[in-house]
Amino acid sequence: MSDEELLEKVKLTLGITGEFQDATLGTYIEEVKQYLADAGVKEAVIESKYAAGAIARGVADLWNYGSGSAALSNYFKERTIQLCYKGDEDV
Repeated sequence: MSDEELLEKVKLTLGITGEFQDATLGTYIEEVKQYLADAGVKEAVIESKYAAGAIARGVADLWNYGSGSAALSNYFKERTIQLCYKGDEDV
């Protein structure tokens, strides 16, 4: 999945239209992808359609309009563990 496709999927998930927040969302997407990589999710899985929902959820967890209470949800953390078990042959 390309960066542009992923950005559009995240925006659709969050109900965001237009391009005003693209830079901020892009930063959150990169942060979530790095979290997944550091957790042991293979690069091929991170870049696949299988991780898109988890990435969108991670961005949603971080998207708090600066309230200072950003935290990753239990769902996101559990999905990260599941993605760690996907192999290259699964994508």
